[in-house]
Parts: sequence; C-alpha cells; structure tokens
Amino acid sequence: MTVKIGVLALQGAVSEHMDALTDSGAQAVAVKHIDELNDLDGLVLPGGESTTMRRLMDRTGLFEAIKSFAASKAIFGTCAGLILMAQKIEGRQGPHLGLLDIDVKRNAFGRQVDSFEAQLKIEHVADDFDGVFIRAPYIKSVGPDVEILSTYDGHIVACRQEHFLTCAFHPELTGDTRFHRYFVHLVMENK
Repeated sequence: MTVKIGVLALQGAVSEHMDALTDSGAQAVAVKHIDELNDLDGLVLPGGESTTMRRLMDRTGLFEAIKSFAASKAIFGTCAGLILMAQKIEGRQGPHLGLLDIDVKRNAFGRQVDSFEAQLKIEHVADDFDGVFIRAPYIKSVGPDVEILSTYDGHIVACRQEHFLTCAFHPELTGDTRFHRYFVHLVMENK
C-alpha cells in the first residue's frame, strides 16, 4: 500500500523531507495551498521559524485547514513543526495548532551557533540515530497519553501521541530514513 504524504512547503527543509519520505516508500508532495491537503494520508510540518510559519499559515488559510486535517490524519512535526503542534509553549500565550499534549521550550539548546549532533536512542526506530539539533526546542513535560520516544541530556526530544509524531531535531538532514519510515508506518496504520 502506498501512502501520499504532504510536506508543508512554506519554509524549511522541504525537499529533504520529500526525499526521505520517497526513500521510505511514500509518495511525497509539497503543500502550499489548502486544496493540496484533500487527498493526503499524512503531513509533515518541517523546521523553520515557528512564528513566521504560523503567520504564513494564517495568510494562506492553511492554519484552520491543517487543524481540520489533524482530526483524522497523521502529522509529523520536526523542530519548529514540534512547536506548532504543542499545546503549551513557554513564554507564549496560547498554542499554535495545539495538537499534542506537550509543554515546549523554544530555542532550549541555544542559538544557531550552538547547533550540535548527538547519538540518540529512539524507541521503535533505532538505538543509534544521529540527531541534528539546530536552535532546537525541547519538551518540558508531556500529558498522560503521550509516549516519550527519545531524550537527550535529560530532556524529551521526541514523542508520539496517537497519530501525531514529533521531534526536536532534524532527521531529514541525516540521510538516515528510519524515523521517516516509522512515520510512514504510522500513516499506514492510521489510513
């Protein structure tokens, strides 16, 4: 069974996510307009700058459309995508999409110059995944229905809640498709 997964193409590493999804057996498409969500089985919210992405989502009408899409379809948020999906964001009143029962701290590992890579154990995915952290957030706490998939230095950096998957790092920049394959499997389960 082939699934069709969109990548929100307003900002961030869109082509890298599309390549990783294609290599994982999915049909990948870029999403810039509301009508492009219609026949998708899942969606990736890539990294970038969450406030700018939210502004662009509002301008294009994609914000409300993605909230409706999320009611039944799988979504994978990476870095800024994680922030967009969180129900609580430190220092901000109210969430963006508010899909995941998590509390997030933005730029928690420092600025761009503080970017780093770390070996991660990710439940259901790998014991040796190369995490690329760029101005990365971390998850301060999770609700009872959220499964923690990975931690780094005592902080939660990946989790899953039902058909939502998220991570603080950039799996699309590694050439390792195991995390994207896990998402493709989740999309198939949810289809």
